[in-house]
Amino acid sequence: MERIEETFKNLKRKGEKPLIVYATACDPNCRESLDYFKLILEYADMVEVGMPFSDPLADGPTIQKAHERALSAGANTCRVLELVSKLREFAPEKPIILMGYYNPIFVYGEERFIRDSKAAGVDGFIVPDLPPEEGEDFSRKVKSLKLSPVFLAAPTSTDERLKRIGELSGEFIYYVSVTGITGEREKLAYARIEEDIERVKRITEKRAVVGFGISKPEHIRKMYNTPDGFVVGSAVVKRIEKRDREGLSQLLKALKEATKSP
Repeated sequence: MERIEETFKNLKRKGEKPLIVYATACDPNCRESLDYFKLILEYADMVEVGMPFSDPLADGPTIQKAHERALSAGANTCRVLELVSKLREFAPEKPIILMGYYNPIFVYGEERFIRDSKAAGVDGFIVPDLPPEEGEDFSRKVKSLKLSPVFLAAPTSTDERLKRIGELSGEFIYYVSVTGITGEREKLAYARIEEDIERVKRITEKRAVVGFGISKPEHIRKMYNTPDGFVVGSAVVKRIEKRDREGLSQLLKALKEATKSP
């Protein structure tokens, strides 16, 4: 939680906003995955470590295939936490957020999962299929260990629901820019997204980062002023699928440059 707060504050002082990058743990395998995450952390201000799951409902084909590759390589919750521990040694100050579906958390044991995640160096959690109506207990347990629960807000979220999301979330809220699944988009409805993010921030009184569809520097530049951070996932995972380290490095560099004040 403290690393997240400090990251937002330090970047604001420098006139920057956080680049938050998602990749799936153990994709294409646990050894190579560690190397890709280290490369990501050279550019990203925060990293989302995806927990492989057999039925990732909110994800598009690119990330679905990443989950399949990781599971075929033997990924499980223990190996994900081992990966996080190694990343924490590599990047002591950068926030690491686990993003995963609730079923593996339930199977592992919720309290044990939160406790072991903290020991590994995790700073927060995004659980896409845990709605605020059912997430109060999880949020309480996470906050009790000084970690950050991150809930999702969507274009369809009512004002009443946003208020509840704000109460349960930690340092920021993840605003889903489109209704649907993850994946790259050529164009985004910038004006509508910015207007809705302003609504989210006003009602929740929390920071809001934007994800789903963000894949190019121009996406960041065209709505730079309103979100408090930008999440990129599928564009990164696609380059990992191709084992294109050079292309990934170039993409991350360009994305990070776009998060600096114009």
